[in-house]
Amino acid sequence: MKRKELKQKLWKYAGVGLLMSLGNISGIAQNISMPKDSAAMYYEVEDIPLPDGLIAETGSIGFLPDGRFVAGFHRGEIMIYNPKTRTWKRFAEGLHDPLGLLVVSNNEILVMQRPELTRIKDTDGDGEADLYQKVTDDFGLSGNYHEFAFGPVKDKQGNLFIALNLASNGAGIRPEIRGTYDSLSRPGRMYACVDYRGWIMRLDKQGKLHPYAVGFRSPNGLGFDAQGRLLVSDNQGDWLGTSKLFHVEEGKFYGHPAGLIWKKDFPRVVPISLPVAQLDSMRTKEIVQFPHGYFANSPTQPVLENTNGKFGQFGGQMLIGDMDHKYMIRLLLEEVNGKMQGACIPLNVGSKMRIGNNRLAFAPDGALWVGQNDHGWVGARGIQRIKWKGEKHLDLMAMNLTKDGFDLTFSMPLDAESAQNVANFKFKRFYYEYHQAYGSKQFDVKEIGVKSISLSDDKTKVHVVLDDMKAGYVYEMRLGEIINANKTKRVFNSLVCYSLNQLK
Repeated sequence: MKRKELKQKLWKYAGVGLLMSLGNISGIAQNISMPKDSAAMYYEVEDIPLPDGLIAETGSIGFLPDGRFVAGFHRGEIMIYNPKTRTWKRFAEGLHDPLGLLVVSNNEILVMQRPELTRIKDTDGDGEADLYQKVTDDFGLSGNYHEFAFGPVKDKQGNLFIALNLASNGAGIRPEIRGTYDSLSRPGRMYACVDYRGWIMRLDKQGKLHPYAVGFRSPNGLGFDAQGRLLVSDNQGDWLGTSKLFHVEEGKFYGHPAGLIWKKDFPRVVPISLPVAQLDSMRTKEIVQFPHGYFANSPTQPVLENTNGKFGQFGGQMLIGDMDHKYMIRLLLEEVNGKMQGACIPLNVGSKMRIGNNRLAFAPDGALWVGQNDHGWVGARGIQRIKWKGEKHLDLMAMNLTKDGFDLTFSMPLDAESAQNVANFKFKRFYYEYHQAYGSKQFDVKEIGVKSISLSDDKTKVHVVLDDMKAGYVYEMRLGEIINANKTKRVFNSLVCYSLNQLK
């Protein structure tokens, strides 16, 4: 074999990341059957062209029943894109920071803009909205720049849910406000000086808005899972040691105290003056923690993968975006002792993916559309379409807690040697402190040894027994060079973080 041909073979068949010398002929022979495996082999990422002059800070997206794509942008435009003709048409304009929408029909949508939830409708069929109708504005507005509003999402009973951001002490309030002013929560980094900031609100079918749950800082994403449970993400900051995902239920408190002043039975005290231990005992814990910095910095919208196999192998799971990383995140959730908890794992779709992944929606053909935003922080702008190419890859499908470790279920049978190699499963654990300060370092970081590994008869499930299991910690797992039984695929989504709230 000529040197040039040999070099080309080496690049094509680099094995599982092993760099081989040109002179190492025996190494070439051993690895030539293991082709290079990467996310780009399985997903196609396409940039959607946008109209000239549009500032594409994408705040909301969705699909109309006829397959057209609708998006809302920071400067107030609502635009409709026809994937067949690849053309855009303006549907509405003049909105204030539309950060969520819900499609009603081909000519009607609900838009969550900063001051209100608005019904926007084309009544005469010319393709442009001519009706802008308030649905509800029964919440306070102080004019602080951080008072974003998110949603709506709809439950199976027809109720709508929206989320209201806290204000920031990085800026003040306007002389004229809407709602009731209360200065009780002004001390601290984030505050709720008007009604129901920091709350999830429920709009019933009769049009009445009800306070539903409290304790949120910047809940930029709401979504329902396959069982109809409401999941809400929140961003790292004061009282949030790292970014989190919550299973939200009526009447519960989720950790940030500022909005408690709008709870009917809350005493007239400054919320942050209460002892941290007391607030900690009151709160309902998150179901997933996203380790800050290297995993996720600002999680966004959770969305159910309900494409019936059109997007690949993740049917029934939840995906969520993040503003700072070039990947989606998959959620591997379970119930332990009747309460939800679980793991998060990146879904890498290749280097063409941008950051700023703010809004997610599945198209009728199963492609995932992603609206990107920077909004003055870290991020990017635009819209991308992610399409599965039709071939399954090797990935972790479930991480289930056992009494002595975890059961790891993979998408295809594994090579027994790599799957039973203890060196391919690296664990450590740590916790984030619940406190008033902005963010938290990782406390009590400890490497956790693997006692034993066993492989199921069908070679798809690995049972890992750990040296120590303790509630209240994030268990981080990094997978090594695990390959499939045919030695043709390798795991490339290798970082997994399980939030262990409850032991079995």
